[in-house]
Amino acid sequence: MKTMADCVSKVELSVSCANLLDKDVGSKSDPLCVLLESTGGDKWAELGRTERLKNNSSPSFSQRLRLDYHFEKVQNLKLGVYDIDNSSSDLGDDDYLGGVEITLGQIVSSKTVTRPLQLKKGKPAGKGTITITAEEIKDNRAIELEWEAKNLDKKDTFGKSDPFLEFFRQGDDGKWQLVHRTEVVKNNLNPTWKKFTIPLQTLCYSDLERPLKVDCSDYDSDGSHDLIGSFTTKVIELCRVVLQVQFDCIHPEKQKKKKSYKNSGVVSVKSCKLITQYTFLDYVMGGCQINFTVGIDFTGSNGDPRSPNSLHYMSADGLNQYLSALWSVGHVVQDYDTDKLFPAFGFGAKLPPDYQVSSLTDQSQSIQGIVEAYRMVLPQIRLSGPTNFSPIINHVASIAAGAAQANAAAQYFVLLILTDGEITDFDQTRDAIVRASRLPMSIIIVGVGPADFKAMELLDGDDGVLRSTTGESVARDIVQFVPYRQFADAPQAALAQSVLAEVPNQLVSYFKTRGLDPPKSQAAAKS
Repeated sequence: MKTMADCVSKVELSVSCANLLDKDVGSKSDPLCVLLESTGGDKWAELGRTERLKNNSSPSFSQRLRLDYHFEKVQNLKLGVYDIDNSSSDLGDDDYLGGVEITLGQIVSSKTVTRPLQLKKGKPAGKGTITITAEEIKDNRAIELEWEAKNLDKKDTFGKSDPFLEFFRQGDDGKWQLVHRTEVVKNNLNPTWKKFTIPLQTLCYSDLERPLKVDCSDYDSDGSHDLIGSFTTKVIELCRVVLQVQFDCIHPEKQKKKKSYKNSGVVSVKSCKLITQYTFLDYVMGGCQINFTVGIDFTGSNGDPRSPNSLHYMSADGLNQYLSALWSVGHVVQDYDTDKLFPAFGFGAKLPPDYQVSSLTDQSQSIQGIVEAYRMVLPQIRLSGPTNFSPIINHVASIAAGAAQANAAAQYFVLLILTDGEITDFDQTRDAIVRASRLPMSIIIVGVGPADFKAMELLDGDDGVLRSTTGESVARDIVQFVPYRQFADAPQAALAQSVLAEVPNQLVSYFKTRGLDPPKSQAAAKS
């Protein structure tokens, strides 16, 4: 029998634009494309964004946008193109060049769609088109590559070249399609680029014999990059090498003009390895257990539960924002836990002897059991303080640390904290999160009520790398923060989809970094 998970396909969208509006004085725009999916009503959740390309009015973005394709539901998408003029991830200050609203089904059924860009109120942007191409991801193999070059041509008048590589696959129509772009190595004729991993489906349609073209160019800030040279190859050639394989970097014009021309430098494969990229479903279906823990804020800032103004006040239907968030997220997570029983804690209530973290129940409960325990304990406690997150994070982290000692991808821990956002141990919480980032653990924070939640957004780390009080940075991003009010009028499932969106990648990235395969894959390899 097929489950819903079996029916989900992974789709990758590639995006290009033509003739964008130029918003920068004296230069072209610096475009970036953002992909959003409707969560109901006028609410949208960001799924991903491309890289930013400088001074480019007709960009082809190399960063692909991945999402799940659900045949059974309409997935309304919005792709927006912005002119980025600062390093902030907040798009509020950036010029909107236009966008398009479209369903994923429309893109998938057509494979490639080109639409004129529209402004936010549905008016035509007056200039510019966007082209979206969809491709189903069926192959979980990837290739890990590291490249270097020697003796590249000098292209800059007052310095050396600033080289970068672009990789193109040949389409069925014979045209070259950009699939990857490396970073720029400044002022260097003998560069080594960072090692990167790219899915085989993306690089060559999983066809190891498909021709690839590699361009080596000198980066210019005005977007007029100078070609140093090119060469063609195939994945099969890269994988066969025992010794380092080298390619002459050929500039066509120089080759025509000079009989003695040999090359414009040599580009070499420093390392090449085919790997399997396991997905979240590979781990879950392979036997990895998701352990869910709930922490509920009972501090005084929530207001007296007997008052209609309190965030803990029960409405006529027996719900409040805390319970609605718990129901929404818990119902999704419980499907990945065999016994469907979870520990639940409260913090900040006046319950001696421990005023920071107290168990709501004597033993783990189902989501229904936690809800009943919450309703039962609420009249018996007095809301107090402080709002300390670090004790509950450290508690779950200690259990996760024990599981990590087994050196197997058998358990992963998700902590859901429901809070009104007025945290009192911010520094200790930062330290706890940095420690937890090295463990099989993710933290979801749902902000309840009208607060601005600036501290929560800092913990999320989306605007920069979170660091401990000693300057140690997180090993990986494990915190996802969402204010409940964004989903107040959306379907109940929308909140869960948003807050759980990052957990699969966080789980996969942890086990990948540790070199741990799904449990059943390990067992199969030994047999």
